[in-house]
Amino acid sequence: MYAQMVKSEATLEDPEKLAAFQARIDAGEKIEPKDWMPAGYRKTLIRQMGQHAHSEIVGQLPEGNWITRAPTLERKAILLAKVQDEAGHGLYLYCGAETLGVTRDEMTEMLLDGRMKYSSIFNYPTLTWADMGAVGWLVDGAAIMNQVPLQRTSYGPYARAMVRICKEESFHQRQGYDIMMKMAKGTPAQKKMAQDALNRLWFPSLMMFGPSDAESTHSEQSMAWKIKMNTNDELRQKFVDQTVPQAEYLGLTVPDETLAWNEDKGGYDFAEPDWNEFFDVLRGNGPCNTERLAARNKAWDDGKWVRDGMLAHAEKRRIGKVAAE
Repeated sequence: MYAQMVKSEATLEDPEKLAAFQARIDAGEKIEPKDWMPAGYRKTLIRQMGQHAHSEIVGQLPEGNWITRAPTLERKAILLAKVQDEAGHGLYLYCGAETLGVTRDEMTEMLLDGRMKYSSIFNYPTLTWADMGAVGWLVDGAAIMNQVPLQRTSYGPYARAMVRICKEESFHQRQGYDIMMKMAKGTPAQKKMAQDALNRLWFPSLMMFGPSDAESTHSEQSMAWKIKMNTNDELRQKFVDQTVPQAEYLGLTVPDETLAWNEDKGGYDFAEPDWNEFFDVLRGNGPCNTERLAARNKAWDDGKWVRDGMLAHAEKRRIGKVAAE
């Protein structure tokens, strides 16, 4: 439906402008905010950047409740810094999306009423400290796999935002892997906890790349516009190939009995996630969907007085400036 809508919008636009725009994309040029762009290109970017920003913000929630429960002061400080990084990533992405003509308030309202989504992984609970390791290792690892190619995406503000985000995400992944190493080399109980976290978060991490290419409604056009640089299945395969040896080094077992090295393709064969579960979570039926949106709605409502105060102050300054002129 979305792809059909984008195509129908494109038919209303000047064919010469569309052809010239695509030629710029094909030549590897960056599109900037003041440049002409098709309505579908703008809509696709708003959807992708908005949902990316929401994922960074909602992603603070499953980690934030472990800050006070981290096992040492050092771990508390590291996790606090990581959560602050995620807030910054959300800020960069909201600012980037605002260059497309949508406000942060509008994007937030679309999140709260269900018109925009966030990564399905954040609708799963973090039950133990080992989950902080698995989130850093697997979830941030999958995020990096998605985001490194976006440094070459065609929209300039998005590509530039991703440079710093990817640098910080790489530290997050290392922090998570460090936790997993400590636990895997710790007591039998600690190693069991690490294995349990891997068991629960492995397939939800694979879902982070989105549905299979056959089911993806956005990929073809997004790749033509170079908003997206790789297909979902390509990134998922790359993630598995990178992560399985890391699990083996830890002495942990990836929870997939079908996992096997395929010499012909130079990568692993692996089981697909349960896509029925994936779409069910997207529809709002995951373990923590209600909790996550309730937290964001509360934050939005509790912050109203701050927004109102800032708007009133800005208006007062505007009136004062006009009067002085």
